[in-house]
Order: sequence, then C-alpha cells, then structure tokens
Amino acid sequence: MTTQPKHIHILGICGTFMGGIAAIAKQSGYRVTGCDANVYPPMSTQLEAQGIELIEGFGVEQLALNPDVYVIGNVVTRGNALMEEILNRNLPYASGPQWLSDTLLRDKWVLGVAGTHGKTTTTSMLAWILEYAGLTPGFLIGGVPENFGISARITESPFFVIEADEYDTAFFDKRSKFVHYHPRTAILNNLEFDHADIFADLNAIETQFHHLVRTVPGNGLVVCNGREESLQRVLKRGCWTPVEQFGNDAGWNIDNANLVTLNGVAQGTLHWDLMGEHNRMNALAALSAARHVGVPIAQGLAALAEFKNVKRRMEVKGTVSGITVYDDFAHHPTAIDTTVAGLRKKVGKARILAVLEPRSNTMKLGVMKDALPGSLKDADLVFCYAGNLGWDAHGALAPLGNKAVVKDDLNELIASITAAAQAGDQILVMSNGGFGGIHDKLLKQLAR
Repeated sequence: MTTQPKHIHILGICGTFMGGIAAIAKQSGYRVTGCDANVYPPMSTQLEAQGIELIEGFGVEQLALNPDVYVIGNVVTRGNALMEEILNRNLPYASGPQWLSDTLLRDKWVLGVAGTHGKTTTTSMLAWILEYAGLTPGFLIGGVPENFGISARITESPFFVIEADEYDTAFFDKRSKFVHYHPRTAILNNLEFDHADIFADLNAIETQFHHLVRTVPGNGLVVCNGREESLQRVLKRGCWTPVEQFGNDAGWNIDNANLVTLNGVAQGTLHWDLMGEHNRMNALAALSAARHVGVPIAQGLAALAEFKNVKRRMEVKGTVSGITVYDDFAHHPTAIDTTVAGLRKKVGKARILAVLEPRSNTMKLGVMKDALPGSLKDADLVFCYAGNLGWDAHGALAPLGNKAVVKDDLNELIASITAAAQAGDQILVMSNGGFGGIHDKLLKQLAR
C-alpha cells in the first residue's frame, strides 16, 4: 500500500523565495500546489516544468485542495480572501521560512548569508565553492547563479546554503526571515539602512541582526565584515560564537593585486573577471565560510576562478554599434555607487550612461533620494524613470545639472538614451524589477 505524499499549498508562490521553497519541497517528495496574483513566466514556466500546479488568484475554492498545510508568503495580507477563510476555519498554516526550517533544514548544517548588499552573489559564491569541493550542497538563492542555472535545490548533503534575508517573514510574523534558519555558519556581509517600509531606522535592523547572532551555536562561526561599524555594534550586544572578520587587518584581507591574506599570512591569489571592491569582500566572506566546513583556501580560490556570477549582476544584455547594454539589480544608493564604480574601473574613460528605475519600496518612499546624486558621480550621463514615483526625481537629481534626464514616460526615456548614445558607450541599466523590458527595447532602437 502506497501512502499519498504530503501536500503543501503555497500562497504567493511566484516570488523568487517562495518559488525556491516550492522547488525544493517538490524535490523532497511533497505534492506542491500554489497560487499567486500574477502567474506568468519565467517563474510560472519554471514551476510548471517541475510538476507544480499553479492557480491564478486567491479564490476560496482552493480550500477544496485540502492540503496538509498552507505555506504563506509575505505578499499575503489580511483581507486576502483565501487567507481570511484559512483563519476562519482554523486550518493549519505556516510562513515560508518557518516551514522550510522545521521540515527541510532541521538536520542540515545551514550556512546563512545576511547583509544589506551582496547576499545573492555571496550565497552563489559560497554554494559554488562547496560544489567545486565535491560537497554537493543544497541551496536557496534569491537569483539564478550562472554556475548552476537554478535558484534552489535540495540534496543528500548535510550542507545547505541560504540567502538570509532581513525582510519580514509574514503578516503574522514581523521578525526577519533569517531568524528561522538557525545557521551554524553565518555571514554578516554589511549592514545599512534599507527597507524603510518596515524598519523605522538603522537601529531597528541592527536589532534583527542581533536576533540572528543569538541563534548561531557556540560550535558555529560568525563571518563578519570588519569595516562596518553597524555590524561591530551588533556583535557588541552579545556574541556567543567564534568570529572571523574580513576586510580589515584583524582577519581576512585582499590587496589590489587580489592577494588573499589571513591574519597577515598570504594564502593565494584570486584570479577572476568580477568587478568592484564589493565583490572582493564577498569573496573573502565566502572563502571564510567555506573553510569553516572544511574547504581549503586554495580550493576555494580555484573555485572562484570559475565563478560565473548571477543573472542581473552586471549581466551584458547585448552590444550594438559599439554600444554595450548591461543589466544590474542595483537599487540602493550604496549598490548603485559600487556598481557604477566597478564599471568605471573596467571601462576606463569610456562614457557610462546610467539608467535608473527607483522602484524598491525604500526608493519609492523617497527616503534615499538625497543620496542618489552622489551615488551616480562616476556616470557621464544619468537617465531616471520617474513613472509612479511619489517624490520629485527632477529636484532630487538637480545637483547633477544637465547630465541628468528625468522622464515619466518609458518610451520617451528610451528615445532620450538612444539619441545620446554613441559608439564606445556603456549603458548601465539598474533596477530591481523588469523595468518594462527596457534592455531589449534599447538594443532594438540602437540597431536602427
């Protein structure tokens, strides 16, 4: 007699994180169904290809599926028809992070990567180093690492690498997602004010990071960016775990020739094509965390030499008439600054045309608008899409003078960019969304 596989129904399945949970639940033998307001490619096709049944919308008729548990994504709010009925009938439900922790990560050595910036890239680096070393880790990443071609998998390996996000867990659990993962190896990559829609100030985020530190066991390791005062404040609140610092003289460091040192002793040279100081810091964090699970530094460096980065991280979308178009996920002023600076180092005196869509919740609130001009200082021209913004982008970018162009209409913005572009230019498109398919539209216009 065969027993039916356990069944979960995921509300808000089409986000990267919940879609990743769906994939690894399916791989673990669960029956997985799910629903979302917007069921469309590429996530819908990825999920359907794995045999996951998708439903458009949040209709109460989905209760007829009668799953063992409803797994709730943080896009779901009170007032959602299906969620209200789940509550009214006292049906079993859990947040995505809680369910993942209780069912799939219980017996794993979890390596969690936290930080305002670089989480996806660093998680991808760490997963790849472990893969290269033959440890076949499971992972859940908020992007698609080019070395793997998928964002999530579960394996028989004891090791599981996860992007540990500080965003809140669910409407009924306002703690950061990462408090659920109980990592034995925790990377604290950096910490700045972000997510102004849920955090009042930097101190509020530092408190959440300290909640994470409280969960790391004494036989674990905290890998911490030694350059970040905010993270030093977090550790001073109390830490019960050994700490390895990176980016300063006290621990791991890397010089301009990419020579990696540990406590002042040379360990080897990093040979790769990635741009920017931020990626060098990401590499140090990944090397330290991998060493904690037994990967020698030399093997970690060899793995990073074959690291191919993540989609939407300085990804070249095409070159037309000598003009190169890049796609990058940068949306916080610090990330914009480091991304433009990284490209500047690569292309020298070539013109950089920075194209920006401020669409994250924090950017839409205008909290960071005064930092934007400074973050774009290395660009020659700046083009900003101001459609649906609740603040004055013209005024915010006024310090850039006539090198900034702001448009409320996407087609007008594209026309302005193509009119200004000339052979040898580097067009850097930065957004944490699809940006209306601007990359392909630009390439088509430039080809004309």
